[in-house]
Amino acid sequence: MWVYQGLDILGTLLEAMGLYVLVNAFCPHREPSWRYLVPPAVFFVSVYLWTWFWEDSAYKIAVTLLLTFLAYKGLTKQPAMAILAGMMTQQIYLAAANALAETAAFFLLDEMTVVVEGQQFLRPVVYGLYFLFQIAFMLFFRFFLRKYAGGLDKRSVLAIALPFLLIEVLVHLLTVPFHNGQWGWFNVYWELGILLIAMLFLVLLVYIKNNLFLREQEQRSKLQIAHLQQQFAYYQDKQKEEERVRALYHDLKNHLLVLEQQPSTEAACQMAETLRGQIAAYEDYVHTGNEFLDIILKDKAAKAREKGIDFSAQLDLHGADFLDPLDLSTLFGNALDNAIEASEKLPEGQRLITLQGKRIRDMLLVTVENRAQPESTPAQGTSKGDPFLHGFGIPNMRQAAERYGGQIQFQQSGETFRLKLLLPIP
Repeated sequence: MWVYQGLDILGTLLEAMGLYVLVNAFCPHREPSWRYLVPPAVFFVSVYLWTWFWEDSAYKIAVTLLLTFLAYKGLTKQPAMAILAGMMTQQIYLAAANALAETAAFFLLDEMTVVVEGQQFLRPVVYGLYFLFQIAFMLFFRFFLRKYAGGLDKRSVLAIALPFLLIEVLVHLLTVPFHNGQWGWFNVYWELGILLIAMLFLVLLVYIKNNLFLREQEQRSKLQIAHLQQQFAYYQDKQKEEERVRALYHDLKNHLLVLEQQPSTEAACQMAETLRGQIAAYEDYVHTGNEFLDIILKDKAAKAREKGIDFSAQLDLHGADFLDPLDLSTLFGNALDNAIEASEKLPEGQRLITLQGKRIRDMLLVTVENRAQPESTPAQGTSKGDPFLHGFGIPNMRQAAERYGGQIQFQQSGETFRLKLLLPIP
């Protein structure tokens, strides 16, 4: 008996692991937490207790899934549709794995079951097949859902609920007679029916996820293109303005020289001081070796000063002209916008942003640091009310870095938030 208890425990552990993997795949935006381990534990304990301590298995699946759903909803605060989609997908592939194992054993073995201490059990080889098929399905769905990340809307969940309910009915018609010790419990047509419905579920899920993915990518692409075009046009205008100001700056210096040669009067000194104050901001112009980036930094530095933020930048991008202006805008514009937004939430005396960048052999290393409220950086890259419209900053930065074979990292330690950008220089 202990052998079958061990096999049952191993099988239930695999089922709980599959639940954890599948629900998390439908709820990708989350912080690591022990709370996500509790619902699979509830599932494991419920299944184990019901299998070995309650004889009536009529409501085993329904009650177990209800308790698991309530645990997920109460502890993780994830959308109900995402939780339901993950649970239904897990139950579908469990039923398919079980049907495959039992059908294969029916044709390969003379006897699928064995009686131990008056109870009917499947032979260990059937358990082994079930475990292998279960792991294969779990890995397949995990890979598929990583490619098409994200949850499902209500209409999609209702669409995949029909195959789920059909499979649950067929599984119920098979498992209840088996647990009651009836010898004629196996029905190959019902097993094949489960497999066909599972395939229907898979095709439906692939279609829905692919359709949602393409639709979302199209919407995001349109927003990204519009945003980048707007930024590009803006910084082109800024570049023209900077050229005009630098010409004016040159003339102002000449005016100052003339004033300084005039007799020293209070009016002349006052005029000279006023002119020096007007051009002071341009004395601190950041020269990075990339004119387009100079404009971006000048603009962000002005915004930082307006908000009482101490801003300093030390970058040397000579030899790094491989970066496209749009990507420069995406990487540095979004990084500094996020830093300014985080700094605004602090008292004025604590607002600080530092930007450093240098070439290390064949790599360009850029670091942006700013003070922020402890653990205030949102997981999805935005703290605004509508993450779909406003959460493109960090994803866009990742994509821009990956286009050059680089990577971007975000770290927060106490009150310091740090962004590190590493790009290979061709």
